[in-house]
Amino acid sequence: MPGEIIDQPNPKAVSSLLPDNIMELAVKLDKLDIPAVDLKSLDEFRRASNYIAAAMIFLGDNAHLERDLTFDDIKPRLLGHWGTCPGLTLVYAHLNYLTRKNDLNLIYVVGPGHGAPAILASLWIEGSLARFYPRYSMDKQGLSNLITGFSTPGGFPSHINAETPGAIHEGGELGYALSVAFGAVMDKPDLVVACIIGDGEAETGPTAAAWHAAKYIDPAESGAVIPIVHVNGFKISERTIYGCMDDKELVALFTGYGYQTRFVEDLEDIDRDLATSMQWALDEIRKIQKAARAGKAIMKPRWPVLIMRTPKGWSGPKKVDGEFVEGSFHSHQVPLMAAKTNQDQLADLQKWLKSYKVDNLFTEKGEVIDSIKNIIPFEDHKKLGQRAETYKAHEILNVPDWERFGVEKGTEESCMKAVGRIIDQTLVENPTSFRVFSPDELVSNKLDAIFDHTGRDFQWDEFSNARGGRVIEILSEHTCQGLLQGYTLTGRTGIFPSYESFLGIIHTMMVQYSKFNKMARETNWRADISSINYIETSTWTRQEHNGFSHQNPSFIGAVLNLKPSAARVYLPPDANTFLSTAAHCLRSVNYVNLMVGSKQPQPVFLSVEEADKHCQAGASIWKFCSTEDGIDPDVVLVGIGSELTFEVVVAAAILRRVCPALRVRVVNVTDLMILEAATMHPHALSDDEFSALFTADKPIHFNYHGYTNEIRGLLFGRPGLGRVSIASYKEEGSTTTPFDMMLRNDVSRYHVIEAAVKGGARFNKKVKLEMTTVLGEIKHQVTKVRGLGKYICNIF
Repeated sequence: MPGEIIDQPNPKAVSSLLPDNIMELAVKLDKLDIPAVDLKSLDEFRRASNYIAAAMIFLGDNAHLERDLTFDDIKPRLLGHWGTCPGLTLVYAHLNYLTRKNDLNLIYVVGPGHGAPAILASLWIEGSLARFYPRYSMDKQGLSNLITGFSTPGGFPSHINAETPGAIHEGGELGYALSVAFGAVMDKPDLVVACIIGDGEAETGPTAAAWHAAKYIDPAESGAVIPIVHVNGFKISERTIYGCMDDKELVALFTGYGYQTRFVEDLEDIDRDLATSMQWALDEIRKIQKAARAGKAIMKPRWPVLIMRTPKGWSGPKKVDGEFVEGSFHSHQVPLMAAKTNQDQLADLQKWLKSYKVDNLFTEKGEVIDSIKNIIPFEDHKKLGQRAETYKAHEILNVPDWERFGVEKGTEESCMKAVGRIIDQTLVENPTSFRVFSPDELVSNKLDAIFDHTGRDFQWDEFSNARGGRVIEILSEHTCQGLLQGYTLTGRTGIFPSYESFLGIIHTMMVQYSKFNKMARETNWRADISSINYIETSTWTRQEHNGFSHQNPSFIGAVLNLKPSAARVYLPPDANTFLSTAAHCLRSVNYVNLMVGSKQPQPVFLSVEEADKHCQAGASIWKFCSTEDGIDPDVVLVGIGSELTFEVVVAAAILRRVCPALRVRVVNVTDLMILEAATMHPHALSDDEFSALFTADKPIHFNYHGYTNEIRGLLFGRPGLGRVSIASYKEEGSTTTPFDMMLRNDVSRYHVIEAAVKGGARFNKKVKLEMTTVLGEIKHQVTKVRGLGKYICNIF
């Protein structure tokens, strides 16, 4: 692998030009007097865990080194990431020790998810793997199964995922661990989350923003995070930014973020250094919490952060083929890649594994020795891999009856104003298990009813500090998503409203989350969790005042690409259907729910009772705007999305006047997944149901809010698709009028009329006779409207 050339292992950062007195801001501590027996136990835990982690990467046999290694003992394909493992096991050992000493409720969020060997090794040592996976029993065979099966079919994968006990974070895509950790402690006043962030992950934008998440933690009602930045200095082939920052620069950075900074870097006495630092961090947290819970909250408290400098690949091979390995990027993945074919590397591997002196760490039966167990929490529910918050803590949400908030049919109402009222009441009825996470857009999105009984939770703002606000508004979609994930995966429920065009910022985060949840559902021990809920509004159809940059419905496609067991996309056409949909989504479990709707006043087409039936079915024939209730139509016009449906309804009304011979059926689809080919999705209509709704052979024209290929993909496999035409957003926009947006994208009432007449002419001779005249008049009106720049033009 090409990489930079270094002349020494673990190189120090070049000194900065900052004044030396900045270091007065760093926390200096006298090391605690740790009993020798505890130091011995910590060392033994680390040696045992590091041995197992290294062996998992290499050994397909001879897991206990009961004889000299041979090429046959080495796995045919070497997978894994060694470099981060020693740091992860060091922290794991000390979190056990901290928990046992202080009777903590603590979970461990691991940013370097590729360090799975370290976490799995530690989980085996504490007995948590055996608790959930009996084949990894606490004996020789169980350990052999773990080591030899790692990164092979049927074994654990190379990254932490939902199969890993204690995990609430996938850790594959870097940047999200810290925000997930902060989300997990919200409304859990007794919970501490230790979050380790690698210095590679620390370079990401999401992590940079997530440091501010501490400013949204009210210590009176929530727990706390102990962030641990692991500065081992290297990424996959070069040094990290943090690794090239000296202590003065890091102190200045984190002081500015609002933290107290403690360096952990005494490699000769690392256990006492880390134990002292962790205890200090916990004591600082308790001081802040005690003051807040006594009604004397500290304004702008300085939470602790630990900066841990240890070499990458610490305790591994020092050099391989003349290249530094320990303390360099060469230890990032597999330090001895040729161990299966190169005798020297095989010998180096054996020397490395034997350096942990494992003969003294395991009993004859194969368990770890008692002195290691002495730093592990005695009670199973206190162990890091068996914390209930991480796998069986779901709190069922009390969702009010949405009908209470229903709107009178025939009036106009903003979908967002209506749904804001039910969200407000849900917050009232679930004061410690429901939150709103939004990128500073609630009022703009007309969701301000949410603030009728609560406020914002921004603790650094004197006007919202210590007031119990349930709304987190921060202009970082990544942080909102991370907080929502942490909150949801520890048992609670949240909702994420956003401008439609910018929700795509968290596309890959949402996908990573969905992968985690997919694997969670495939375990037999993770309980249900609340669905993750998104509201998209300020949609492209009414973002004409903001321009082209604010016109982007692509997040719909991102959700559609998920597994059918997770994906749910709803486009309710009016306020009542949006209320029904929101209530359903908030009650649901294990899904990714996307609701798309308008914030501007729209006609209320359906009564409360009609909306309820419509949403249960996912689609229905709108008899009130169809010809003779939609019986025996010449063409089927389908609206999907509130403004697009409005255009269909208006088009149908115009057609009754300009082309009375045309028989029209109007259908609205609110649940996008019903369109998918039968058996492809749990909500999909059967072919018979599809034909009953859309007819078996008549032309169908879709006026759709998203992109054309989304409807094509959903319909693929349905019979008779040659009769389908689709109009949708086609990346045309500007700062213009709302109706011009419809015209630019060929989804206006005029374009619907054109499609209807052309389709109907195929079966109706009277329509065919009038087609040229009608279409000529329609085209004239389009030209006229575009020339005048009017919002609406009556064609009569």
